[in-house]
Amino acid sequence: MSKDTLALLGGQPAINRPLELFNSVGEAEADAAAEVIRGGVLSAYIGAPGEGFMGGPRVRAFEAQAAKYFGVKHAIVVNSWTSGLIAAVGAIGIEPGDEIITTPWTMAATATAILHFNGIPVFADIDPVTFNISPASVEKLITPRTRAIMAVDIFGQSADMKSLREIADRHGLKLLCDTAQAPGARADGAYAGTLADIGGYSLNYHKHIHCGEGGILVTNDDWLAKRLCLIRNHAEAVIRSDDPAELANMLGYNFRMGEIEAAIASVQLEKLAPRVASRQRAARELDAGLGGLRGLRTPALAEGATHVYYVYGMTLDIDALGVSRDRIVEALRAEGVPALVPGYQNLHLLPLFRNKIAYGRRGFPWNSPYCSREINYGPGLCPVAEELHARSFLGINLCMYEYHPEDVELIVSAFRKVWSNLSSL
Repeated sequence: MSKDTLALLGGQPAINRPLELFNSVGEAEADAAAEVIRGGVLSAYIGAPGEGFMGGPRVRAFEAQAAKYFGVKHAIVVNSWTSGLIAAVGAIGIEPGDEIITTPWTMAATATAILHFNGIPVFADIDPVTFNISPASVEKLITPRTRAIMAVDIFGQSADMKSLREIADRHGLKLLCDTAQAPGARADGAYAGTLADIGGYSLNYHKHIHCGEGGILVTNDDWLAKRLCLIRNHAEAVIRSDDPAELANMLGYNFRMGEIEAAIASVQLEKLAPRVASRQRAARELDAGLGGLRGLRTPALAEGATHVYYVYGMTLDIDALGVSRDRIVEALRAEGVPALVPGYQNLHLLPLFRNKIAYGRRGFPWNSPYCSREINYGPGLCPVAEELHARSFLGINLCMYEYHPEDVELIVSAFRKVWSNLSSL
């Protein structure tokens, strides 16, 4: 067999060795965790008024560090970013049946956080180039029950927050941002996530900052920060008020981060900038190596923005290529290309939403006096997102491996080999 023969058809793969898995944890994290363990205080939270309500010294120190790093007044850490999303929705004070517009291209927790307070998720379509929520689609979906927009900085680049802020301000809406995949990205001179009323970042194992499980909420609003802290730690045991505005959504959650996680996250935050730079370097090399391939579009960078490349997101012109994405992915995997992401997600097509089943079996909160109109989910709701997921999106997870320059060179050679043999597929 010729070395140019595709591995899928019996040839030798372009990548014949495993790539080095990314490992973000080192001796500094081990030392930080050991110091906490030796001190004997693994969590110092008290679910009652007093100094312990805000957590232990490591938690508070990490919050101060994160607030300074991201340039915000308040950073509130939680035990997961899912917890952070739930707290953010609760903090803005929605009522049952209120609508929050978000994107279907995200992890399910973005939308289910809305359901935690019996709100109604409404899905806007996405931009076909950046894959972020489309402001034009958002504008069309606003109703008298809309209370907020929840953007998602998908794959590592900020959504168009300037346009979303203009829409939110014009309609009197809150603006939330799920920046789980984009800590360290910048847009319009600020860090992604900080341009919303409440934003924040994920700290779980395959993200840019990793402490096991955790999240960071960021806001410049004192009132929202207070409510986030209350929701995090059994608010109903703390509030001494008869004001409904203060008591609304103050349910007894335990979203508290432990001292070990805070100590590890503090070390990880110091590594964020070089880690982002490494991913950006790999992305530039992929851009250079893949940019000329027919029918393949490499990631686009919005004006005034940077990208941290949680996923290196591409699109395929399937009609021009004459080969299905599935067959191309099969060929690339046979050549040894790792961490491919064919398609992504369409939350509005998940059974929970299509069947409108969240609480019990009778369709609550959609089928209730709180929901003032018929909400439907299913095919055709977000055509751009659906087409990308079904046919044309192809990503590479850049958080999974180290992607040294020689690794990127091998990946590029594998793509070029497949593209040179498309007619044989």
